[in-house]
Amino acid sequence: MAATRSISCVKHLAESPNLSSIPSNYIYHTDPAETEVEASIPVIDFSLLTSHNPHHKAEAIHDLDQACQDWGFFILVNHGMPEELRQGVLEAAAEFFNLSEAEKPEFEPENVLSPIRYGTSFNAATDNVFCWRDFLKVFVHPHFASPHKPQSLRQLLPEYCERSRDVVSKLSKAISQSLGLEETEMETELELRSSLQIFVANYYPRCPNPEAAMGILPHSDHGLFTLLIQNDVGGLQIQHHQRWFNVNPPPNSILVNTGDHLEIFSNGKYKSVLHRAVVNDKTARISIATANGPSLDAVVAPARRLVEGEGGAVAVYAAMKYKDYLLEQQSGQLDGKTMLKRVRIQD
Repeated sequence: MAATRSISCVKHLAESPNLSSIPSNYIYHTDPAETEVEASIPVIDFSLLTSHNPHHKAEAIHDLDQACQDWGFFILVNHGMPEELRQGVLEAAAEFFNLSEAEKPEFEPENVLSPIRYGTSFNAATDNVFCWRDFLKVFVHPHFASPHKPQSLRQLLPEYCERSRDVVSKLSKAISQSLGLEETEMETELELRSSLQIFVANYYPRCPNPEAAMGILPHSDHGLFTLLIQNDVGGLQIQHHQRWFNVNPPPNSILVNTGDHLEIFSNGKYKSVLHRAVVNDKTARISIATANGPSLDAVVAPARRLVEGEGGAVAVYAAMKYKDYLLEQQSGQLDGKTMLKRVRIQD
């Protein structure tokens, strides 16, 4: 049982009879000048990124480099993740959220580093404005945890998470090369063989006042890469040049955003992307975000070869253990890139 207070999930609230407006603690005031627009978001062909053809691979690494610099976000196609596995995981997540309210309290966490965390909003103990969202967060690597129900989720998690780590491993090697480093340099410095991977299932129920609520507030992710899939309901928005862009992925693609620790490791060459989730009044959205970071014990700083020796750049970020960063970020309120700003030492 959680040490703070028992969770009142937003799914239960949204299904309340005759709910016509949201409670005041869910009201989020957006800037009236903000606009949401469509955009041509970068697409990375994973099969080219892992090709044995040197020309194709070099072009794909260049495209990845540009996407991480310009957007901090891209759409991954030809990734090799079976469609039936992705759909199965989404359906299993829906089964979890459809468990009765009497079955869920056993998954409430002791703290933000508990291996299985069921909750609502972002951090219900500290949030001033609640997000229109319930979540399940599970630490799946280097030590595997899983809720014991539903059985379908427990059965699918190992394969889904292992395949996701394989994708991230190959992305990390390509990023190392794009930074002018050896292919395995990121893996070595950040101890990726014992990397932290967190499986996050998000449930955004239909909302009677979608214009007044937010599924998840604007934020950047900790870690290196977050891989995201969703049901056929949109809602993800990313910020680019101070404007919000709707993300409408093609079928069988994976959405990838860069995290704070890729920005730190690249010494600011790549930027973690601000993103948020909006809600609607028609149907529920389910998304699966798989966060992939360094080892919890890794001390993350700009890559040594980027800042050391003759011709090295000035380090823009201070070194900080990943576990300490994660604990501090997850224990507070969600607020843009506030945590990343705390470790920035050069403008």
